[in-house]
Amino acid sequence: MTTTQVIIVAAVVLAAVAVIGYLIVRQQRTKALRDQFGPEYERAVDEYGSKGRAEAVLAGREKRVQKLAIRPLAPEARSRFTARWKTVQARFVDDPAAAISDADALVAQVMSERGYPMADFEQRAADISVDHPDVVDHYRTAHDIAQLHRQRPVSTEDLRKAFLHYRALFASLLEVEGADVTPPDWRTRDREEQQTEVRR
Repeated sequence: MTTTQVIIVAAVVLAAVAVIGYLIVRQQRTKALRDQFGPEYERAVDEYGSKGRAEAVLAGREKRVQKLAIRPLAPEARSRFTARWKTVQARFVDDPAAAISDADALVAQVMSERGYPMADFEQRAADISVDHPDVVDHYRTAHDIAQLHRQRPVSTEDLRKAFLHYRALFASLLEVEGADVTPPDWRTRDREEQQTEVRR
């Protein structure tokens, strides 16, 4: 082989190695983001229309939250918020709409206490999705129902569903293993709903 041919072959091999390396890195990045964001990954792909754009957005969220001073709740703060949650939950029986508003405000206060910036809702949801990807959809659904209720009355059952979504997010934000913020009568209803779904 001539020197020119050797150079060409070497360049082709280097280019192939570079492409293979790039593909491996991309696969590792995709796996890491799938593991990190769970169902939020697929939601982002659907929202942004491509895996590449979705991954860029999710990676951007991760970098943003890494720069924030997110901290766990102090034990006394956790106890205080849990007591307030139970008060809000008890209020649902007599005034579901007010309880939903209180639950939304309480969740925002817990987020603020933990160091999340209180920007617009979409930014808050994006920030939450980094460390709490399994419950961020609860936040969005609850918020959507609360917003709809401000425009026109929704059923008590819809308000109850919104409250359950807020409860899931609240429990996750507390970051207490086995935290139970559900009163006995709601536990019974939850089990009945699960049994109904199984029968269907």
